[in-house]
Amino acid sequence: MRPLLNASRFLVLAAVLGALLSAMALYVYGLVDTIAVVTRTVTSGDISSTGAKALMLYFIEIFDLFLLGTVMLILALGLYELFIDADFKVASRLQISSFEDLKTSLVTVVIAVMAVTFLGQIMSWNGETSLFDIGVPVALVIAALNIYLWVAKAVGK
Repeated sequence: MRPLLNASRFLVLAAVLGALLSAMALYVYGLVDTIAVVTRTVTSGDISSTGAKALMLYFIEIFDLFLLGTVMLILALGLYELFIDADFKVASRLQISSFEDLKTSLVTVVIAVMAVTFLGQIMSWNGETSLFDIGVPVALVIAALNIYLWVAKAVGK
C-alpha cells in the first residue's frame, strides 16, 4: 500500500500539464492578439484620442491575458516543485517550498490581475455604469488579499 500512496503524488502531473498547456495557450493567444492589434493600428492610420484610448484598452486586456498565463505557469511550477521534484531549479522569486508559498505567489498575481481588470473597466467606461459599484468590491477584495499576505508574512517570520 505504501508504494501506491507514494506514487499517488504523480497524479499532480495532470494538474501540472493542464496548467502548462493553459499558460502556453494564454501566452500564444496574447502574442497573436498583440500582433493583430499592432497590425490593425498601423494599417488603419487612425491617429486620434479615441483611437489612442481604444489602443490602450486593447493592450490592457492583452496584458491581462499574459497575467493569467503567469498565474497558470506559477501554479504548474509550484505544484511540480512541491509534489514531484523539490530540487527543481526555478528563479528565486518563483521558489516554492510550501503550499503556503504557492498560495502567496498566486494571491500576489491575482491582485495584479484584479487591478489590471479594473483599469480596463476605467478605460472603457462610458459614463452609464457606476465605477463606484465596481471599484469598491474590487478594492475590498484587493485589501483582503493584501491583509492575507501581510498575515502570512508575519506568521512565516
